[in-house]
Amino acid sequence: MATARERILDSFEHILISEGERSATMESVAAAADVSKGGLLYHFRSKEALVDGLADRLVGLVARDREAMAADPEGPARYYVRTSMYENSPLDRALIAMARLAQQGHAKAQATFTLIQEQWLGALEAELGSRGVARAVKLLGDGLYYDAAFFAGASSEKQSGEELQDVLAIVDLIVREGAQAQRKG
Repeated sequence: MATARERILDSFEHILISEGERSATMESVAAAADVSKGGLLYHFRSKEALVDGLADRLVGLVARDREAMAADPEGPARYYVRTSMYENSPLDRALIAMARLAQQGHAKAQATFTLIQEQWLGALEAELGSRGVARAVKLLGDGLYYDAAFFAGASSEKQSGEELQDVLAIVDLIVREGAQAQRKG
């Protein structure tokens, strides 16, 4: 069973995703988490503290994702693109919730996004040896994620395994061409 602190963060995420920042009041988060206002304040003294907690959660989830990326036998580029499908995972929910805050100009959310995007890009660059090639791979994965997260619905189809293999072949081409360009340059 999740701790009260985790239930509060889960509720904050859920409200941000489903209803937006304006609806994510301390009172609505406490009610959704089934804790008293005092219980909420024990863990998070303010809405800013809730945002900080969500940011910490997201940074931790991204750190675990980067570890899996580095350990993937197919390499970080293929891992990044292959896993760029919205699956309603804890990482997905934290990303979308933080995006809702960033869209509203929340400074902590924007700074957190800058940090995690640089971490993913840095992991790709370390493998690929080129910031430009790493950025191309990252943008391909980001596009897949954006499409899956924001346009998947009852009428849209999930990307097939065959389609994903086609995209991964393009990733391989980008990586190969980038490596050749570096050797020539």
